Parts: sequence; C-alpha cells; structure tokens
Amino acid sequence: MKQLRFYFDPISPYAALAFERLPEALSGISYSVEYRPILFAALLHALGQKGPAEIEPKRQWTFRQVAWAAHQLNIPLQVPAQHPFNPLPLLRLAWACAPAGGTPNRLQVEKILRHVWRGEGADANQPERLAQLTQDLTPVRDVASEEIKEALRGATEQALELGVFGVPTIEVDGRLFWGLDSLEMLAAYLRGDPWFEQGAWEAAARPRPGVRRASH
Repeated sequence: MKQLRFYFDPISPYAALAFERLPEALSGISYSVEYRPILFAALLHALGQKGPAEIEPKRQWTFRQVAWAAHQLNIPLQVPAQHPFNPLPLLRLAWACAPAGGTPNRLQVEKILRHVWRGEGADANQPERLAQLTQDLTPVRDVASEEIKEALRGATEQALELGVFGVPTIEVDGRLFWGLDSLEMLAAYLRGDPWFEQGAWEAAARPRPGVRRASH
C-alpha cells in the first residue's frame, strides 16, 4: 500500500476538485492518504510569486477553467462571495481537528472544503458559518493555540523543503504531483507504468540553461 500526502489550502478551487476526484481517479489502487493543510500564501511569498487571483486576466481564466472542470467532472462548485479570502481560520481549524501528532481525516477535510466551495456562494469567513462549522467538527485542540499555529507553520515549511510550490500537491515516494490535472499521471505511477522507471521522470526535469530575464 502506498502512502500519499495531500497538501492543500481551502482557498484553492483546484484542491477542492482534486479532493473530490481522488477516489475515482485512483479506483482499484491500494493506497492511504495523509491530508496536510498548508498556507498557500506562504509558498507564494517564499517563491516570490503572485497568486492566480492577484493577476486579473489570470483570475478570469482560472475561474472559467475551474467552472469547466467542475462541469466536466460533475462536481457541484460555487465560488465563495469573497476570493481570495484569509484561509487561516479554516487551516487552523483543520489542524485543531487532528489529534496531537496526527493530521485531519478525510471527512473533516471534506467538510472544510465543502464549506468553502459548496456554500452557495456565501462568505467562507462569515462568523456564524465558521461557528457552525466549528461546532460540527468539534475540534479536539484549541484552534487559537500556539500549538496549532506551529503545526500549520511546520507543515508549510516542510512542504517548501520538499519542493512543493502550489496546491494541491500529492507526494508519494518523494515524487510530487501538482494540480488537478496530475491525478491521471499519479494513477499511472501507482499502477506501475514503466515510464517512471526508465529515467524519463528525471530527464524531463533536467536544467536547460537559456535566456534569463534581466532583473530591474
């Protein structure tokens, strides 16, 4: 049985879609999943990048493509009233649901992601909705504690050290599979596709020095 680590932030519609699609994409494969909430904004900051929603033409395309993907996959999805929004309350809630030394389970992650992306377009951080979600999840640790803040920081730093640059990312055997559209590639790897053992994975990523933009 393969152990997968699913790195996600509820701010990402692709994370929500990949989460829903995962069981079907990996049907017939023996695996287990560890769900690891991380702060996407911290990845962007560390890598000197802007998020898709911060670049207006890219934001427009992203949500058109997300709507199309949800339609194709027959997954209900509604964009929340505000996006981007501050995901910290939801990320900390996810970690607070996990036992010390553990990670949140699939049902807990499902409720958090659906709170955002199946909330009939409501504000993900609306206080009454957050209170209801917290009551429903009954976290076992204090959401506002330093322990929980450190769990989120630690998971995000570990993800960066592994080379995670976006969400969702699934790690298995030290290999990183990024995005909704990598699920078929992940399934092929888990099913033993020989391409992964013939050096193609490594060769495709080798450096190819070329023209570099001048810094200003």
